[in-house]
Amino acid sequence: MSFIRMSQINLKYQIHNDRSLKDLVIGMTKRREPLVQSKVIHALKNIDLDLKDGDRLGIVGHNGAGKSTFLKVIAGIYPPVSGSMKVEGRMASLFELATGFEMEASGWDNIRLRGLMLGETPKQISKKLNEIAEFSELGDHLNIPVKYYSSGMFIRLAFSISTAIEPDILLLDEVIAAGDAKFLAKAQRRMNELVDRVKILVFVTHSMPSVFEFCNKCIWLEKGEIKMLGTPEEVVERYLASAAEPPVKEIPND
Repeated sequence: MSFIRMSQINLKYQIHNDRSLKDLVIGMTKRREPLVQSKVIHALKNIDLDLKDGDRLGIVGHNGAGKSTFLKVIAGIYPPVSGSMKVEGRMASLFELATGFEMEASGWDNIRLRGLMLGETPKQISKKLNEIAEFSELGDHLNIPVKYYSSGMFIRLAFSISTAIEPDILLLDEVIAAGDAKFLAKAQRRMNELVDRVKILVFVTHSMPSVFEFCNKCIWLEKGEIKMLGTPEEVVERYLASAAEPPVKEIPND
């Protein structure tokens, strides 16, 4: 059985802003000590979540709401500062696809390296080599170092490897543009098949039709907090309604 359990998860990180030369000179003349300004960002706040086999969770929210950060916490990329989390099941992430690639190595070597990072054994990835190569449509380019690839070629290879793995849990951040129209159609079919096979899906998107198509649960994130959790129909309706509402104006005090 696969599951994701998050209890009172909080994530904070600090941003340092170096002061300009002008600020430095002024600070020296006025004897101001701080030369570096810092700001603490509370990226996720008191997140509670319980997902099990069969759950397909869509995450919606405005840019900067914490959606991608949410995925990275589940993936173990960002450790929370407080709370508890437990994940059971083989997990694959379809975001930041460049992670784990060796730029000096060939496409073939990177298929093996990336496959091992995603949890495949050498024997398992060897069996999938030809299928991954064929899907990528990179042909003889697989024989050269990936540092010479165009961005489209690189994404094709990364996408082909990542979607060849059979995870229990899939973390997905939007659908990836990976080439011409023909390849995009093929990539979309492959993605749909992968989503159908996994036990748990966590899907960040700005596409409301995609939430309805793939998900049976939905979260609306706002400033790092879960503003609403429910069915896709309930959450999307409220989220879109809030986006159409005019901002509340504060009445100045006399």
